[in-house]
Amino acid sequence: MSNELCYLSAVEAIQLFSSGELSPVELLQAQIERAQQVEPEVNALVYTFYDEAMDMAKAAEKAYQNGTARPLEGITLAVKDELAHKGKPNSHGSLLLKDHVSDSNAPMMQRLLDAGAIPHARTATPEFCMHSCTMSKLWGVTRNPWNLAYSPGGSSGGSGAALASGTTTIATGSDIAGSIRIPASQNGIVGYKPPFGRVPQSPPWSFDTYCHEGPMARTVADTILFQNQINGPHPSDIASLSPKLILPNSYDNIAGMRIAYSLDFEHREVDNDIRENTLMALQKFRDLGAIVEEVSIGWTKRCRQTYLTHLYFYAMGILKKSLTDAVQYEQLTSYVRFLLEQSNGVSIPDIIDAKQHEGEMYQQFTQATADYDLFICPTMATASFAADWDFSTTPLEINGKKIEPMFVTEMLTYYFNILSRCPVLNMPAGKDRNNVPTGIQIVGKAYDEHTVFRAASAYEAINKPFFATCDYPKL
Repeated sequence: MSNELCYLSAVEAIQLFSSGELSPVELLQAQIERAQQVEPEVNALVYTFYDEAMDMAKAAEKAYQNGTARPLEGITLAVKDELAHKGKPNSHGSLLLKDHVSDSNAPMMQRLLDAGAIPHARTATPEFCMHSCTMSKLWGVTRNPWNLAYSPGGSSGGSGAALASGTTTIATGSDIAGSIRIPASQNGIVGYKPPFGRVPQSPPWSFDTYCHEGPMARTVADTILFQNQINGPHPSDIASLSPKLILPNSYDNIAGMRIAYSLDFEHREVDNDIRENTLMALQKFRDLGAIVEEVSIGWTKRCRQTYLTHLYFYAMGILKKSLTDAVQYEQLTSYVRFLLEQSNGVSIPDIIDAKQHEGEMYQQFTQATADYDLFICPTMATASFAADWDFSTTPLEINGKKIEPMFVTEMLTYYFNILSRCPVLNMPAGKDRNNVPTGIQIVGKAYDEHTVFRAASAYEAINKPFFATCDYPKL
């Protein structure tokens, strides 16, 4: 079994399928063998459908032979155990839903199937996607392939770890506080939070402006290919945007582009390794001819409370409605119970204040970046947190300073769920002292996806993905 085969990009695989040099059957078989090798330690794949996937791979092989291949024909797809796939288990990482089977396809799922992708596995998520560590009572602990002691992030941690492990070619993610970008950063891959409405969703999440579904991949080109299949208006989602946006396969250079940045929003403790890696990444943009300057946005610690108020009201409100007895409550993980308890004090005036502050945050951001094309910052405040870390009980330590136990203390992502119309792409930016990857967020102005992908494409061209040089976890 060739590990290099397991780490082929989707774009490369499609070229080889088209030329007849590689079969979708061979790619799938290689990744199944890779999973058998690494999964006992990583624990990223919670359900597998290899026999069904192999039948689909054989059909894809014939499609290439007879000229009827679709855009993602034969490409292996790992699906987060949150996205509805008709006839497949969908537990959301919870004991309460361990026997739940989806009766329909979510819009993104249907579009990926229609494009020819092969869903061969579902990936681990923390319970109800409410943690940046991927662990649950149902599935146990998922570990980072680069260093098994540490977390691959969450909540799309299984998807991120599968991509880093070479057990899939592309994977789905969802992002309500950074759940695509966090595991993308932690695993050294690309993860994209599209602007709200670009990718259709199922209700009630289609009405939550903080909630996004999007692609996870190992390259920018694969992310573009993926995103082009899933975006566009959908009859079941009134918030979905029209017309469909098509991202091109290539972009002009970024000479003269003006980029603003911040390392810590002036109120966050950020790990020194992440600071150093971010500065090195910024220098690469300068090397590409961009003008890169630090700015002051003016955000404060109040941003976290604004985020939590929304989360408590919407996401935890939906969960509370579904809990019917004390037995169910006791089956929940400690971190979900913690969030439920914290949400009890949220009032209508709190919600109104938070919404007003959302507007203030966006005004501050637009004023600080008015003279720039893009904004860049780290994705995480720290990369190396234990695979079984529980934010509800254990404080984090960053640069020798203890950070209070609280959801979102380890991430710099949720600001852009508040600013939900901003497209945000995580790009790898090196590794920390524990060999855990770190990332940067490339943040565009509202609905300006093209500038984000133009910058990311240029950056990747001189900052090759780990996997392009056969640097992958040697599990």
